[in-house]
Amino acid sequence: GAGSAAVPLWDFQGSTMVTSQYVRLTPDERSREGSIWNRVPCFLKDWELHVHFRIHGAGKKNLHGDGLALWYTQERLTPGPVFGSKDNFHGLAIFLDTYPNDEATERVFPYISAMVNNGSLTYDHSKDGRWTELAGCTADLRNQNHDTFLAIRYSRGRLTVMTDVEDKNEWKNCIDIAGVRLPTGYYFGASAGTGDLSDNHDVISMKLFQLMVDHSPEDENIDWTKVEPSVSLFKSPKDNVDDPTGNFRSGPLTGWKVFLLLLCALLGIIVCAVVGAVVFQKRQERNKRFY
Repeated sequence: GAGSAAVPLWDFQGSTMVTSQYVRLTPDERSREGSIWNRVPCFLKDWELHVHFRIHGAGKKNLHGDGLALWYTQERLTPGPVFGSKDNFHGLAIFLDTYPNDEATERVFPYISAMVNNGSLTYDHSKDGRWTELAGCTADLRNQNHDTFLAIRYSRGRLTVMTDVEDKNEWKNCIDIAGVRLPTGYYFGASAGTGDLSDNHDVISMKLFQLMVDHSPEDENIDWTKVEPSVSLFKSPKDNVDDPTGNFRSGPLTGWKVFLLLLCALLGIIVCAVVGAVVFQKRQERNKRFY
């Protein structure tokens, strides 16, 4: 379809414009947002999504934004503050963030990150989503003169994100996370937003592939439509607190951490005392010989 014509199996909203060559989620204009969502829920347990996209505009370095998001979520076609779509969502989001909102960050943008949400987490734009990010990488994907692609693979609880943005016709690893649980029956979509800064955010194609994978009998007996989105991490993303260097550091000290710190401090004091006593004794003996 073209213009505002209907696209089979897809719905779109906001500033989204459909052409014969691409779907433009936002034009290179301020304060725009748009999205496109598939109408058919995905009941595949193992899948791979290939997205051919283009982010481009007249803005020079750090004078463009905000970015594009790819979704596999329970909610669809709901405008919101997270790259043109809903916050506190249920499911998976991959963010292609082109503007650093946090001036203290040492990250290089554009930056790709992943987030899994069960509806309880809020995406913090002021920190570029660092508090809820699972993993990410830098990718030079804006204003390229060649095609740019991204692949999202979900299989056996493993989430992998790869890029092909260097015109080498090969996938480059970006994100690899195990222990991810995503239900079936969610929807695929793409959204984008602009603020005081802007860009054209174009989706050229989205292709979904089924992965043929053998599952254990336990997995086969699970009702995957009722699984809650989650990630098995050593610590919850909620425990991550901000660090001026742009990295994560652990949250509040636990009892064990306090005990270990006190033990190390005590051992340090004992070592210093012993060394000081030896040095003092040798100095005294040297003084006696002198006199």
